[in-house]
Amino acid sequence: MSEFIQLHILVSYPPSNLNRDELGRPKTAVMGGVQRLRISSQSLKRAWRTSDIFSDALAGHLGIRTKEMGEKVMQSLTTGIPLAAILAGDTTATPAFPPVPEEKARKWAHEIAGVFGKLKKGDDSLVIEQLAHFSPEEIAAIDQLLVKLASSGEGPDEDDKKLLKSRHTAADIAMFGRMLAAAPIYNTEAAVQVAHAVTVHRVAVEDDYFTAVDDLNRGDEDMGAGHLGETEFASGLFYLYLCINRDLLAENLDGETVLVENALHALVEAAVKVAPTGKQNSFASRAYASYLLAEKGYQQPRSLSVAFLKPVQGMDMLGSAIAALKETQSKMDAVYGPCCSASYEMNAYTGEGTLQQVLDFVAGKHA
Repeated sequence: MSEFIQLHILVSYPPSNLNRDELGRPKTAVMGGVQRLRISSQSLKRAWRTSDIFSDALAGHLGIRTKEMGEKVMQSLTTGIPLAAILAGDTTATPAFPPVPEEKARKWAHEIAGVFGKLKKGDDSLVIEQLAHFSPEEIAAIDQLLVKLASSGEGPDEDDKKLLKSRHTAADIAMFGRMLAAAPIYNTEAAVQVAHAVTVHRVAVEDDYFTAVDDLNRGDEDMGAGHLGETEFASGLFYLYLCINRDLLAENLDGETVLVENALHALVEAAVKVAPTGKQNSFASRAYASYLLAEKGYQQPRSLSVAFLKPVQGMDMLGSAIAALKETQSKMDAVYGPCCSASYEMNAYTGEGTLQQVLDFVAGKHA
């Protein structure tokens, strides 16, 4: 069996609306017969993947997820600016090849974009119907092809359009996977599973009635506000669970040991430090995790969410939640036998353990 790394995290967010539903309300779920706040795994992964922590630790090893690669390819062809520079927003980049006439550029961009997915209806559309995740190696391959096309003046042949790569070093694709409906052979199975975060206690979503004042309204005729609005919010202590298949992560990253360790470091640090961006300007609901239990071993993984099936109550919710989590871990070990081979705690509530020690524990291959 593969080696699994499991993370059990407790993080408290003050009044916030980090992840909204279709009505603009904080997302919720019913668990243990009561309503809980919920943050979707998609929201969490997006926040981590686009964080400075990821971009700093994994520079050069992150992909780009977009429907608009065809438009960027055409921009590169018509300007001569390398595609990688355009995607990075590099305004200082200089042309790498002579610009291609617009008609040719559109035709070639249409053919190249079609490699990664079905294009939207319309002869001139360069947008693919579904999001595609491009690895750095695939972007580099497109760049090389554009130089060749611009130099020869001839369109791409079938060999030229073999741009998809089954082996790559995109850490975000390796962790969270990708699906290409047009070419499923190049799909990547996610090495990281992320549960929806839910509060350990019952939650009621509240309404915030707010006003905005017109600075030029002196009150001579109208004493009212310039704008009236309403938004929903809630606060809570969340339980978050991640399961990492370390062996699959290494396989997805072609066995590059240093990159695997960097990816694990970035993921763990982002998971305990980075909050989703929803309504941050209105609520400033940024928080670090208060507790982290990291486990690793070859045993079948299991979440500890059952610890909070009965909602936590009382004035010391964090202390009670930590106790419930550790008690559940201990009782599962008693019933099933050891559910992991080694574990490590970081507890900001008591000031025990450090993030660096957690990172070292997670990155070190279990013997």
